[in-house]
Amino acid sequence: MNYYIVDAFTDNIFGGNPAGVCVIDSLIESELMQKIASENNLSETAFVYRKSLGIYDLKWFTPKSEINLCGHATLATAYVISHFVDVGIKGMEFSTLSGVLGVESDGDSLTMNFPAIMPKPIGIPEGVEIALGIKCLEAYLERDLIVIVEDESIVKELRPDYAKIAEVKEGLGIIVTSRGTSYDFVSRCFYPKLGVNEDPVTGSAHSFLAPLWGSIIGKTQLVGHQLSERGGIIKCELHEDRVNLKGRAVLYLKGELL
Repeated sequence: MNYYIVDAFTDNIFGGNPAGVCVIDSLIESELMQKIASENNLSETAFVYRKSLGIYDLKWFTPKSEINLCGHATLATAYVISHFVDVGIKGMEFSTLSGVLGVESDGDSLTMNFPAIMPKPIGIPEGVEIALGIKCLEAYLERDLIVIVEDESIVKELRPDYAKIAEVKEGLGIIVTSRGTSYDFVSRCFYPKLGVNEDPVTGSAHSFLAPLWGSIIGKTQLVGHQLSERGGIIKCELHEDRVNLKGRAVLYLKGELL
């Protein structure tokens, strides 16, 4: 099968978040997909199957398990489709575990239409502040645990204990976020339970972060900056129960899995 590595949410090679994209000609077992994703050892590997022009099936796997929503691997997949499979296509629909996700290409960037999911406020769970080594102001829960901290410097300088994060019961991962200085909000995302200590740029996290910060600061158009070492920018536009996430992507590798 043809295989690509694409750096998502960036204009530059070695920036953003690298995703593996496998273009499959026929459906394969999930067990094989998981083995390939484990071998690739990227935060996510996507498997895309072309059903017809503009219509595709899409699955995402971390090195340890299948996941129900992944933004950067969807962006990377749309880049591969529009550049190598259905060259020049503008509109794509992907059937996924999170329903049908639409992606529009305008040549320079890609806009994904994702569910906007408002996380629920909860008390700060036991062990979270110890795992992160910081004071948390608020906590919210959806697929991931989201904690708000005082300012951007705390997010940037954070040095968490990954083993202790994996012991926190709430959420698949932990997202640490605050208001930004140059952007509306900043974040970092940690998923040691899934075999990914820190995810460089997490599109799916912005399905939670955009509605949360939109409600806090009263905006429907926001820009998030993920403060990982590689870093990434995600433009977010809220539309009731959906959010458009916009970014760019760059091809790093094209090859074949034997």
